[in-house]
Amino acid sequence: MDEGFKNPNSRRSWWATFFGAFGRNSSGSSLIEFAIVAAPLLVLMFLILEVGLVYLANGELENAVAQGARMIRTGEAQSQNFDAGKFKTQVCQYLTALLDCAHLTLDVRTFSSFGSTNLTNPLDGAGNLKSGFSYQPGVGGQIVIVRAFYEWDLPAKLPKAINGMQVSLSNMADGNLLLIATQAFRNEPFN
Repeated sequence: MDEGFKNPNSRRSWWATFFGAFGRNSSGSSLIEFAIVAAPLLVLMFLILEVGLVYLANGELENAVAQGARMIRTGEAQSQNFDAGKFKTQVCQYLTALLDCAHLTLDVRTFSSFGSTNLTNPLDGAGNLKSGFSYQPGVGGQIVIVRAFYEWDLPAKLPKAINGMQVSLSNMADGNLLLIATQAFRNEPFN
């Protein structure tokens, strides 16, 4: 045993010897190092998962809008006298488990030329989704733009640690993320 433990009057005090021995013992160092790294690692893993889900959901939304827009482009929606509700129902058929129809909003507008298109921001100044979107599928040869807006409820209202790190995917006032899918095309001459 070290002389510091036997003789409290020695040059090295008992406390210095005891804590020195504690400092030399490295049996729990891996656990302590992991505890330091674990929180940022878990936050990073949650964010990667969230971003992956957002990309997957946005791809699903793009596909559903492309399928719905095809019905307008070919004149199928016009020949069956689709209104906004029936068109939304058709688009919703192409959504899978990630997205549901309750959070979907569609905007279908016609324009005289591609240069005359004027698409406004779907969010108001406060970060809420605007209302008053229209359904104008047009006739053969007209320019049509179909936009879909989906309010993605971010499950990463997760731990406060994410907010503390100033990491946020949200672009809406209520903390949700607005996904947008757009299709621009000229209707086929179906008349």
